[in-house]
Amino acid sequence: MVIHAKSLDHRTLNNAIRSSDGECLIDGCCGQRFIAAGMSEKEITVHGIPGNALGAYLNGGTVTVMGNAQDAVGDTMNEGRIVIHGNVGDAAGYAMRGGSIFVKGNAGYRAGIHMKAYQEKIPRMVIGGRAGSFLGEYQAGGLIIVLNLFSPDDKIVGYFPCTGMHGGKMFLRSACGEIRFPEQVTARPAEKKDLAEIEDSVCEFCQLFGFDSQKILSAPFTVVTPDSKNPYRQMYVAN
Repeated sequence: MVIHAKSLDHRTLNNAIRSSDGECLIDGCCGQRFIAAGMSEKEITVHGIPGNALGAYLNGGTVTVMGNAQDAVGDTMNEGRIVIHGNVGDAAGYAMRGGSIFVKGNAGYRAGIHMKAYQEKIPRMVIGGRAGSFLGEYQAGGLIIVLNLFSPDDKIVGYFPCTGMHGGKMFLRSACGEIRFPEQVTARPAEKKDLAEIEDSVCEFCQLFGFDSQKILSAPFTVVTPDSKNPYRQMYVAN
């Protein structure tokens, strides 16, 4: 089914998606918010630029954007997959608790903030370019992988990565010598056993966007893990 979104508001557009059968192609998208919010078992391809909260509370299916997307992609998503063939704005994957987000390009500020995991639900976010400041802020679970494929001479991440991180792991395709991490985390060179944890995610990224997984995984990575499940204890509890 093809939906011409140019003259539709976000409620009308989402109603059309919910009532569609089979694959759904959205043409002429221009800033409509909440596309596919709370949906499941839908296969959606978006041409144009969706607005904020694309795939918020997503419960399954796949949403593919053939260009850029704005803020809060995958906000609190539970299952499914979001594929962005461009860049994303701020707070991508906010509080996501399952599913996968693959971004070919760059991500803005606070990607992966409050990301969490529970039992078999381990959310993943793979960013092909660079990420802005506060990456993985308050991360409590899941995987964040940043590959910096397009500007290797630039910093892979902005300021204050992993602030308040108390769960999950972050993998940065860089030696990260110039990056300042907070005291509550450990940042170290990734070993082969570490890279084995992200091999499937990197291979899936490469299948989606046409990159060489062996070349990507042969470069140095830094793996970041939290040292404490309560990173603020030292701030509020007397010794």
